Amino acid sequence: MLPGTMRSLQSVYVCLTSVWARSAPAANRCIGMNHKREYSAEFLQKCYQDHHKLWESKKAPDNVNPIAVFANNELDLRDVQVYGFDYDYTLAHYNESVEKLIYELGKNVLITKYRYPEGIRQLEYNHDFAVRGLHYDIERGLLVKMDQFQQLQTGSVFRGMTRLTHQEVFDIYHSRSLPLHYVEGHLRGDTKMAHLADLFSMPEMCLLSQVAQYFMDHDLPYHSVMLFNDVKAAIGSIHPEMHRIVSRDIGDYLIHDPKLVTFFKRLKESRKEIFIITNSPFYFVNAGMTYLLGEEWRDYFSVVIASAKKPAFFTDSMRPFRLLDEELHIQTWGPVTELLPGKIYLEGNLKHLQEFKGWKGQEVLYFGDHPYSDLADVSLNHSWRTGAIIWELDFEIQCLNSAEYKATSGWQVVLQSLIESCQDVDDPELLKIVHRWEEERDMLRRKSKDMFNSHFGSVFRTHNNPTYFSRRLFRFADIYTSRLSNLNEYSINHTFYPRRGVLPHEYKSLFV
Repeated sequence: MLPGTMRSLQSVYVCLTSVWARSAPAANRCIGMNHKREYSAEFLQKCYQDHHKLWESKKAPDNVNPIAVFANNELDLRDVQVYGFDYDYTLAHYNESVEKLIYELGKNVLITKYRYPEGIRQLEYNHDFAVRGLHYDIERGLLVKMDQFQQLQTGSVFRGMTRLTHQEVFDIYHSRSLPLHYVEGHLRGDTKMAHLADLFSMPEMCLLSQVAQYFMDHDLPYHSVMLFNDVKAAIGSIHPEMHRIVSRDIGDYLIHDPKLVTFFKRLKESRKEIFIITNSPFYFVNAGMTYLLGEEWRDYFSVVIASAKKPAFFTDSMRPFRLLDEELHIQTWGPVTELLPGKIYLEGNLKHLQEFKGWKGQEVLYFGDHPYSDLADVSLNHSWRTGAIIWELDFEIQCLNSAEYKATSGWQVVLQSLIESCQDVDDPELLKIVHRWEEERDMLRRKSKDMFNSHFGSVFRTHNNPTYFSRRLFRFADIYTSRLSNLNEYSINHTFYPRRGVLPHEYKSLFV
């Protein structure tokens, strides 16, 4: 759930409790219970019924705008003179065919190069199994979903394609919360968990889980670390072939957004400088950008950098730029001392880019889809402003706007507040009533989770908290939206303001 949607539901609940306090003074004693009182089963049931009736009588939250741009940090576009872009899943949005292609090519490498059982050839890609932002515990062979506090989401821990029970998870980790050094050990060279944070990782997660399940189903011993390394190497090795196949039939894999041309025309007419930094090879980018913007797409860009090898591009200043000779299809050997429009540059580094172009800090707005490799370093160390393109927002907002989700999540919020207010009763019979409410609340949690994905739920939220992926997104992206062309709905001088959030110790609402 998007942060603003949860705040809307909480505001509705504040309104509910205010109305309910005036209409049901006897039951009101259950809300905000600050000291011990005597309660009866009849009284608790009345509390429950009154809450439910009042919730049903209230209007559901307004729909979330699916083409909105959401702000984590205040961003004034008047300060932005330079717009930069990643390519894959930022400018270019692929359909499911690319994921299936990556899966099939990777599976074939496992069989032909690593001599995995021929039987796995029968496995088929399941697009609906995983979501972006999961962690893979390399040491234990588990695919898990965590919130921003490294807490595992119950019901979203899988070995292979098999969901582990709460007890099985506790027997493995002895806690619901994982230590930070275990989750983020890769930052110190001690990799025990992998964060699968880009959309290209979807087929990798599926292949990992399905092959592990195949081994378990056939009683074949395997080592989880070796399996992870083999699948990662297999998927990594197929990108050149994937690029060739997609380039040949670009219309079969790439989704065309006719509003993207309008977006770049507006930037050009406003005299903004535009650049692209991508890890993909130029011929692949050229095929895609020609399909998206037309044969003259390079006229929009003052700098085009391919094969950049991010995130090293942002961190390693010892990687010089190289010029691509487009006639001979080779990179030149001489030094690059300036970056000119109409030329194609390879590799390079951010330090030299800023020196050559004179771009500084907050005048640059860079868009990418990956919170780490695209946005983290330029945000933390170079003061660039950042935007994230999160294609899953299309589907997630569709779920948020459904009447079923609004009813389920809305009643869940109200019911949980009722539980919070009445949970301290001492009588065992009354506790049974509260426990029944908790069971209903848990059922509502599962139901709302399944509307997004039956295995892992929403990309952005666990039951109560933002996901680990959301935490990184909110930290490294000033704004985020589902596609670049959504910015056409805003002035080139628009200021994006984050919503004023309610801290736990602040008023639930400024208005009563």
